[in-house]
Amino acid sequence: MPRRERGLLDMTLEGVAQFLNQKGICGRWSGPGETRLSSATHDSRRSEPGTLFCCVPGGHRDGHDFAPQAVAAGASALLVERELPLSVPQLIVPQVSDALGYAAAAVYGVPADRLKMIAVTGTNGKSSTTYLLRSILACAGIPCGLLGTIVYHDGLEEYEADRTTPQAPDVQYWLHRMVSSGCKACVLEASSHGLVQGRLKGCSFDGAIFTNLTPEHLDYHGTMEEYFESKKALFDDYMNFSWCGAINRDDPYGRRLLDVYGDRCLGYSLNPSSSGDCFPEDVAMDIKGGRFSLNLPGVPPLAAELPLAGHFLLANALGAASLAFRLRVAPEAIVEGLRRVPQVPGRMERYATDRGVACVIDYAHSPDALDNVLRALRSLCRGKLWVVFGSGGERFSGNRPVMGEVAAQWGDRVIITMDNPRGEDPAAIAAENFAGVRRAGGEDRCSIVLNRHEAVWHAMDRAEEGDVVLVAGKGPERFILRGGDKIPYTDKGAFLSWASARGVAWHP
Repeated sequence: MPRRERGLLDMTLEGVAQFLNQKGICGRWSGPGETRLSSATHDSRRSEPGTLFCCVPGGHRDGHDFAPQAVAAGASALLVERELPLSVPQLIVPQVSDALGYAAAAVYGVPADRLKMIAVTGTNGKSSTTYLLRSILACAGIPCGLLGTIVYHDGLEEYEADRTTPQAPDVQYWLHRMVSSGCKACVLEASSHGLVQGRLKGCSFDGAIFTNLTPEHLDYHGTMEEYFESKKALFDDYMNFSWCGAINRDDPYGRRLLDVYGDRCLGYSLNPSSSGDCFPEDVAMDIKGGRFSLNLPGVPPLAAELPLAGHFLLANALGAASLAFRLRVAPEAIVEGLRRVPQVPGRMERYATDRGVACVIDYAHSPDALDNVLRALRSLCRGKLWVVFGSGGERFSGNRPVMGEVAAQWGDRVIITMDNPRGEDPAAIAAENFAGVRRAGGEDRCSIVLNRHEAVWHAMDRAEEGDVVLVAGKGPERFILRGGDKIPYTDKGAFLSWASARGVAWHP
């Protein structure tokens, strides 16, 4: 996270209170209402003169307890649920969590109102879809910022992301940076956690894409229906009066959304369907990408190219194209944006070697995502398909044997390794993965190599010409989370170190 610039804005505490009142949140202030504010945060360590420190009560810690540290660091005012015995102005509201996003938006000048705001939600495909849509907008002459799992980009500079959807004050801070950098649009990933926790309050969206819904985060949401409702909240609660959308018609939950919002949304599908849909024809796909005819309503078929391999990435391209079309982007800019999209870090990120072996790095960490990637690679692989994967600790454990079953179903060779075990025993997680491999009859084709770096080397050393090695689960992540430690590691780094040690040339 970059250091926050001081003195960029000139909002008063009274002005924040008035904005909250417009949003139906009644607040009163104590102390000088003309106190000037230039930033907002819920982290006392980021407080400085001009900061509105927001005291968010949490399950383990109460932000009110950190207000003295924030004031000592220079915070100019507090957002609280109860007045504190501190000598700074305070804005008292019924629930800080409800007011947090709106208060931050006010401090930063409501930047969402000055951007074309676009959100992408769903289980899989969010990051790829945001990259595709951003490329299309760039070709249409619309500079666009990005907030997502991989990076935050303000239009000029790029920073490693620390979570898919940032906390509410950080969302508003980044939107402000985008406006200051000359962006005209923002495309962001809307996670289920971010929607449920109100991190996007203070934003009003012009467009939204729904990719799909498969079992994930059920340790948090409980049921698929609750998970779906968390995603549906984007369309129910966060869109502006003239919004439009694109929804995956091939997904059953997407069809439910189309039943409700079909008058505003274009359905897209990998299969030719109704004339109102966006769909491809004459698809030719190889490991480097695909060529196809893009069909959009009322437009002659467009010859399109996509430098990303796999039908699931083609589906993401259709989603981006559909929404861009609804936003009145010229068809020529749409196909040019698809053609120019850069390789998305950790999403079917491919490296070809002079040994005739390809290494593909992908973030797939759920059964459905792994199934999609392996189906795509199976159809493109001339030799054996190797699968290196694991499962994260302290996450929905029901996925672990299913991941193993999927890996064994599609892979010729399976290597189970460590992902992010967190506080769990990596060997115990691997055993649950192996149970699924055994269930699919693949135990004789499976090895367990817990050290992830060694697992990548193990596969690359044994793969032969025509083989593809998929390293799945971590994508662009730069650490392994084990216990309380963040151990520096990347799948790309493991491949590159192998290539260097073995004297193997490679190219993207």
